[in-house]
Amino acid sequence: MPVAVTALYAAVLALVLIALSARIAVLRGRTRIGIGYEGSDVLGRAVRVHGNFIEYAPIALILMALIELNGGPAPLLHGLGLALVVGRLLHAWGLSGSIGVSFGRAAGTVATWTAIGVGALFSIYQFIAL
Repeated sequence: MPVAVTALYAAVLALVLIALSARIAVLRGRTRIGIGYEGSDVLGRAVRVHGNFIEYAPIALILMALIELNGGPAPLLHGLGLALVVGRLLHAWGLSGSIGVSFGRAAGTVATWTAIGVGALFSIYQFIAL
């Protein structure tokens, strides 16, 4: 399988996405808010956590898949995947609890940006090394 490592982390992140989506569905049922969040801070944060996940996870997975397709080393891919998963979980946890600064938000952002940044730089390296 040409992108087995990336597929593993995509599957794990897909499960996280389902959990984040289900959380919104449950909150919508409880609050009876079908669209938007009409002043519900808890629902608003849940929607934002979901949105933030969707904004960052795809580009990181695309970079991982391209690195893997171009013969990138499995340890690097696992490092990127672990940083991404841990980063997205920490960020979701931190933002779910508070819209202010928190350890989870900060650490999650750093881990996610690191995974994306290292993936981008390694992709450029692969291109130059061709």
